Amino acid sequence: MDLEYSAEDLAFRDQVRGFIEANLPAELQHKVLNHKRLSKDDFVRWHKIVARQGWVGVNWPVEHGGTGWNAVQRHIWEEECARAGTPAILPFGVNMVAPVIMAFGNETQKRHYLPRILNCDDWWCQGYSEPGSGSDLASLKTRAERQGEHYIVNGQKTWTTLGQYADMIFCLVRTDPAARKQEGISFLLIDMKTPGITVRPIIMLDEDHEVNEVFFDNVKVPVENLIGEENKGWTYAKYLLGHERTGIAAVGRSKRELQFLKRVANTHLKNGRPILEDPVFSAKVASLEIEIMALEMTVLKVVSSEGARRGPGPEASMLKIKGTEIQQWLTELMVEAVGPFGLPFDRAYLEGEQPHAVTGDDDAAPLASYYFNFRKTSIYGGSNEIQKNIISQMILGL
Repeated sequence: MDLEYSAEDLAFRDQVRGFIEANLPAELQHKVLNHKRLSKDDFVRWHKIVARQGWVGVNWPVEHGGTGWNAVQRHIWEEECARAGTPAILPFGVNMVAPVIMAFGNETQKRHYLPRILNCDDWWCQGYSEPGSGSDLASLKTRAERQGEHYIVNGQKTWTTLGQYADMIFCLVRTDPAARKQEGISFLLIDMKTPGITVRPIIMLDEDHEVNEVFFDNVKVPVENLIGEENKGWTYAKYLLGHERTGIAAVGRSKRELQFLKRVANTHLKNGRPILEDPVFSAKVASLEIEIMALEMTVLKVVSSEGARRGPGPEASMLKIKGTEIQQWLTELMVEAVGPFGLPFDRAYLEGEQPHAVTGDDDAAPLASYYFNFRKTSIYGGSNEIQKNIISQMILGL
């Protein structure tokens, strides 16, 4: 693949940079670049700014409101957003449930949900994992029994990211308990305001409320909210997971965080000299930078194949493994670079309630929390161990 941008690509990059510079609110950029926590309003605010430009559906077909960008343009957009420090366009609606609705939903569902996803009128969350059904997702137990024109849903989902804000949840449910476990699952869209739904927070090691348990107690879901065919949900789930794992690589963010790492390693000392000048530490940073470069080339190759109308394959698992390993490696080296300055948990600073860290080191203050949060990346979206099994089966035939 030619990694040199054409004149047209450079002109597009300038257009993207101009849009971001003119429209990204300074307070949102400050939060992102300084590892502060973002609120629901922060995410929605940026999403709607991008939606007004018509640039939310970067991977969507034009007929559904997508941009029509090619693989290189999509890569440029993601890289420029990461470089500038924009809030993420959350993936649950745009990159996860929307492709499933486009591929397997009916026309009524497409007309109703896709414009609302593009405009962030609905906040979506994912109802996949359950207690005891994480990596072995097909063993899920949440039941949906059809009664007339409704399904009655009972069960529990867990690790539901940002579910406390959600208007809608896309759920895997068991509709045929007698079938082989992969063959008795259906894909339902459920309004989170439906009576019988309870959301319970899970406070993580970084002291943040990011994930939840969601309980369903005789929840009535209209049959019209079924995606595709009953008991075919496992097929749709695998399709969705391929799109999720491709996005988890987050190469643009890793490139930005590499620059942050170099900065803090130049300002924190070891034996009176910047730690970046320590031969052992600098070798670690150099190895990490090489891995990021290799990941970027792989992402470009995979995205290009998607542009040829071929859905994500086992390559998505490769990106998931390597991308999350790099993200964890980055946070480990950040904490190593700042040493004891990375120990405090400064909640007020992280949540934007005060302009400066209590320790006086704004770079270092969030890094312990950041490190702990990124321990999860090798687990969500299907654990990396499971991804290795997928690769061995699909590529090596083992």
